[in-house]
Amino acid sequence: MSRKFIPLSVPHLKGRELELVTHAVETEWVSTGGPFVNEFENNTAQYVNSKSAVSVQNGTSGLHIALQICGVTNDDEVIVPALTFIAAVNPVRYIGATPVFMDCDDSLCMDADKLSEFCVNECSFVNGKLVNNKTKKHIKALIVVHVFGNMGEMEKLMEVADRFNLTVIEDATEAIGTYYTEGQFKGRYAGTIGKVGVYSFNGNKIMTTGGGGMIVSDDEELLRKAKHLTTQAKSDELYYTHDEIGYNYRMTNLQAALGLAQLEQLERFIETKKQNYYLYQQLVKDIPGLSILNFNSRIRSNYWFYSLYVGDEYPLDRDQVIKFLASKQVQVRPIWGLINEQKPYLGSQSYQIERAKDYWSKVVNIPCSSNLGKEDVLYVIECLKNHR
Repeated sequence: MSRKFIPLSVPHLKGRELELVTHAVETEWVSTGGPFVNEFENNTAQYVNSKSAVSVQNGTSGLHIALQICGVTNDDEVIVPALTFIAAVNPVRYIGATPVFMDCDDSLCMDADKLSEFCVNECSFVNGKLVNNKTKKHIKALIVVHVFGNMGEMEKLMEVADRFNLTVIEDATEAIGTYYTEGQFKGRYAGTIGKVGVYSFNGNKIMTTGGGGMIVSDDEELLRKAKHLTTQAKSDELYYTHDEIGYNYRMTNLQAALGLAQLEQLERFIETKKQNYYLYQQLVKDIPGLSILNFNSRIRSNYWFYSLYVGDEYPLDRDQVIKFLASKQVQVRPIWGLINEQKPYLGSQSYQIERAKDYWSKVVNIPCSSNLGKEDVLYVIECLKNHR
């Protein structure tokens, strides 16, 4: 068998990236000024059918701003998933608020049923506010993460949020291009159902600007506030007058140039990822103990990451699979460590974290780049079949 190195997830830069970045350099618009930033914001908003968008330096800064514009303060609590990348939760601490951790369902996204149980059994709804019975604090918001290009059960999650007056922030950093194909939110993209949505264009995402992210919302006043905060909160740009604490979070013209070229190719990337996903899923069926986790049947996923579930019947455990594939020049990774078990969050409140623990111990992400070839998929499968 070939010993060619197969990376987990790398950019696919075969469109107009060089042309647009070169134009930015030649015109000397390389910082946060320049026409590509506004164009990328407009094109992204148009793609996801949002009224408007505000660019940021990364998804983390986008979530930080989203919490602020939604009015979350250091007196509040925010319900967050235990199974996600820690960048989804750290912004809660940036503003001094307190996270409360929730379990996942079989989509790897937040368990809507447990969320409802927690709100009913562990909280009180007083004067339009959900109050945590344990801490006596106001639970102001809910961060829903659409994991690996999947999409949470937004009908149930929004019903709970509406019932208990929770502001929903969608962490769609892994899910640009994912949308519902049926139900109440048919045609609605990940990131456009809650109050505010955030995307990431990190180097390993389905489309990239190197770093970078985007905030979207149909509330244009919130986005005006977001743009104000991300550009150092200038109330008078000529005389450098600032009316509150702002941030240097705006995307650069160079990043936006890259993003425009990537967005043009996004649907093609999704189609390639879809084909490889189903090829993996079909071939893994012949290997006892292994399976590829499904995406929500009611969505068109962007198929960003593929989750290999290593069951007890397979002769290798998760860590042995990672080590073995690395020896075969195949880059894979475990799912993230549960955030409520990370040192900065020890002692934080969590509610019935059960499924997340199982998926943490059993899931391995396998190569999924949008330039992954059929022969690469076949090689990975052959390695898994001949695990020696």
